[in-house]
Amino acid sequence: MFEPKLDAAGLLTAVVTHAESGELLMVAHMNREAIARTQETGRAHFWSRSRQSLWLKGETSGHFLDVREIWVDCDQDCLWVKAIPAGPACHTGAPSCFYRKLDGGALQPIKG
Repeated sequence: MFEPKLDAAGLLTAVVTHAESGELLMVAHMNREAIARTQETGRAHFWSRSRQSLWLKGETSGHFLDVREIWVDCDQDCLWVKAIPAGPACHTGAPSCFYRKLDGGALQPIKG
């Protein structure tokens, strides 16, 4: 049975990768409603900790994440969402939220 173990804020971490290439796209948080809406619609929904509200990824940008699979870790406190992005996954316009690496104390852009 799927019995997600949510943290004290009612959230769990969701790691999103490209369903075909495996590229790491983003990390976000889901609550029970976000999980349910994602399963119902096939599009990734998350809980915005800053806005304290449910959000459909791509609702304003059109850059939806069409979910192909959701994997659950052994402790059921983290989800791996495999999705096809309809545009950049990052709000900055980068294809992935992970477009920089830490080099000593500086952030270095990753050349794609």
